[in-house]
Amino acid sequence: MTATTTAAATAPVTRTTVAGGAATTGASTTTSPAGSPATGLVEVRGVHKSYGTLEVLAGIDLEVRPGEVTVILGPSGSGKSTLLRVINHLEKVDRGFIAVDGDLIGYARKGDTLRELKEKEILVQRTQIGFVFQSFNLFPHLTALENVVEAPVSAQGRDRTEVEAEARELLARVGLADKADARPRQLSGGQQQRVAIARALAMRPRVLLFDEPTSALDPELVGEVLDVIKDLAHGGTTMLVVTHEIGFAREVADTVVFMDAGRIVEQGPPAQVLDAPRHDRTKAFLDKVL
Repeated sequence: MTATTTAAATAPVTRTTVAGGAATTGASTTTSPAGSPATGLVEVRGVHKSYGTLEVLAGIDLEVRPGEVTVILGPSGSGKSTLLRVINHLEKVDRGFIAVDGDLIGYARKGDTLRELKEKEILVQRTQIGFVFQSFNLFPHLTALENVVEAPVSAQGRDRTEVEAEARELLARVGLADKADARPRQLSGGQQQRVAIARALAMRPRVLLFDEPTSALDPELVGEVLDVIKDLAHGGTTMLVVTHEIGFAREVADTVVFMDAGRIVEQGPPAQVLDAPRHDRTKAFLDKVL
């Protein structure tokens, strides 16, 4: 892990402190309209990731402000899904670092070096970074309600009665109040994905990551899932969404990021990136998908 240690130690962070065993980057604090500190600041600094000789992420720098929605576009193999996976530490970076609200993800700093956190500590961090996969990943033997309840109880040690009440509210929020006792096989793909979203929300995460959440759905079911994500966006949830749904990006995103060959080629407001792209590669991609 020498490369990671060196790069992260020299990454462009204003200051680094160690408090309570967890490293913090000293990132600026954003305040919500109500006056309380907002959560969900995501910082990706100089991140590289390779599989053998294949470089999948080639020096990614990205910042997502609390409450903002960043939509990531790009061709297959551009590194979009890998970027989400390193943010959640499902994959380890080779160089660089990721921080959420100033907390390094997957590592703690000691002096000029980093040590990887123990798996138990990483799992605690992951509870704060919700991940909605394209393939739902529901437990087939559990009901919709049980799928939502399981992680907050087992991973966060919360009271089951309290969590169950909250889970019913979340299922109602995604339009599935009447499906609480249904098992995944009894649900459509769109309904399963909405259960997966409720499950992620039940962890009360700082950030939500969506990896092509509609790609496994029949076309007529895409809208019902996108409507739920739009509702979350309007509610101020910090989100990174990998998708090919250009209309969704135009309507919901604060920032659109276009990736190609492991690099961020272009980023900016939807009106700029989607309607007046500056880079030829972005233009060529949009010409094919619009």
